[in-house]
Amino acid sequence: MAALTDTDPAMIHRPRSYRAERLGQTISADDLESLLESTVAAILAEGVFDWHTPPESNVLRRFLQGLLLVPERDVFIVRAPDDSICGAAVLAHATTRSETYSTSATITAFFIVPYERGKGLGNLLMEAIISRAQAIGAKVLDCRVRETLPDAAALLTSLGFTHWGTHPYFARIGDRTVRGLFFSKLLVPEEKAMQWQPADTPLSTPHHTSERNTLAQKPLTLYPAIDLKGGACVRLRQGEMSEATHYSDNPPAQAKLFEEAGCRHLHIVDLDGAFAGQSANVKAVEGIIANTSLPIQLGGGLRDMKTIERWLEAGVSRVILGSAAVKDPGLVRQAAHAWPGRVIAGIDARQGRVATEGWAEVSELTATDLARRMEDAGVAGIIFTEITRDGMLEGLDIDQTVTLARHVSIPVIASGGVGTLEHLRALRQAADSTPGITGVIVGRALYDGRINLPEALNILEGSC
Repeated sequence: MAALTDTDPAMIHRPRSYRAERLGQTISADDLESLLESTVAAILAEGVFDWHTPPESNVLRRFLQGLLLVPERDVFIVRAPDDSICGAAVLAHATTRSETYSTSATITAFFIVPYERGKGLGNLLMEAIISRAQAIGAKVLDCRVRETLPDAAALLTSLGFTHWGTHPYFARIGDRTVRGLFFSKLLVPEEKAMQWQPADTPLSTPHHTSERNTLAQKPLTLYPAIDLKGGACVRLRQGEMSEATHYSDNPPAQAKLFEEAGCRHLHIVDLDGAFAGQSANVKAVEGIIANTSLPIQLGGGLRDMKTIERWLEAGVSRVILGSAAVKDPGLVRQAAHAWPGRVIAGIDARQGRVATEGWAEVSELTATDLARRMEDAGVAGIIFTEITRDGMLEGLDIDQTVTLARHVSIPVIASGGVGTLEHLRALRQAADSTPGITGVIVGRALYDGRINLPEALNILEGSC
């Protein structure tokens, strides 16, 4: 959180003409320009949205517009008497499907422009946030603030937040390392904090509950994989380009077959691009986009903002950043800010150690450490692949997948090794106790006919 600044609201008269409100999914052109202006002023003053210097206006504009489309984010503004926007905040909350984090919400950004401070507007904005957090069922409201913002800490304290911890290496500003202060506020009486489980909900699901009823509560998404090499659909074994099995010369037709079979998403990897560091199978990807209406997530060779923008504007729903997650985390952060909800991180590992450059290089970074960094960077989710299992049809590395999912609050998609329906059932069972697991990528087993797609969709509860 950044730029949370105001003086003690109890000591200041607040003009009634100022008002706080929550924005919907759309914003008028005038309001967008006003929000851009106020955000730039806040960035220049103290930094906000993880920026200390304003980005290009088109980047900031896309970021703000995209932020409104993310279901797990609420954007609040403060209007001045002339209807201009003079402050804003973002409240992050978990999806309704998340059992682990649905009881908490987090203020991820908050600012009042410098020229409107001293009027109690910080309190006005915070009241709207607290009211919304309570309305969506949050029991705890969290906030992080840099120690360089004492007025922010004072405002939180005045509103009943408790400072419970300090992060020694919270931020890097210029050549300085800045500590971070962690605050939380209980939104329910303390005696109820130990009773978040609804009184009429059983503590555990009875063992005799039918499989179908249990699965319906947490559907998993099946992502059929289309890996491209030389314009054709192939599958690799353990990430080795020399171990590629050729399946189809017509990737667009293959994509259409998946759509007609009932799938609702596609996972595409430009293998040549991953090794070359730039998009290589452009014609094949464009053909898939033109031949299907399915949302597509694309990875492989996406190493700069221009390439990412090119594919998102071409019709790709989400981009997957893999090598860049390790070698250029700044790019990941910039892209995640520019296109909220449309950037995911691909974490590929050999026995827990992250691999890059089309899996050709292995780093000393662990998958869990990288996942945490990517969560902080703002990505919308993570695809985790254990390379030693990929294409081997011997089953997913469920233990690693579960461990990683329990260390982050963003969705995790499992990948690498699915060979039978039993492997999907095993993931289904693991996902029941680990809500962060939201999907699975299946490749070779579909092409070889080892897995019947309708049966797979049924096991995963038809969410594909």
